[in-house]
Amino acid sequence: MSSKNDGFKDFVLDQLTDLRSLTARAMFGGYGLYHRSTFFGIIHNGRLYFKVTTSTLSRHTDHGMKPFRPNTKQTLKSFYEVPIDILEDAEALTQWATDAAEQ
Repeated sequence: MSSKNDGFKDFVLDQLTDLRSLTARAMFGGYGLYHRSTFFGIIHNGRLYFKVTTSTLSRHTDHGMKPFRPNTKQTLKSFYEVPIDILEDAEALTQWATDAAEQ
């Protein structure tokens, strides 16, 4: 993994400091985010994706965000990109992460 992506991972983890029991594990050529034992997020190629449900999907699509697509043949529609304005707001990001982890 490149240091650029590691820097982005570090930024995301810093933004989520208030989310206790958060861990990041290497996977998918990026990182999987876990709250306790619940897998709820993916960091991949400088982007952050959270797990969605029917109740949280619209908050992502209303911002024009797309599902996680690790390669041209695979799309995971249960994970959607987090918009930059949420990513830059630690309080909002923590709430979105909490919502994703509680699904």
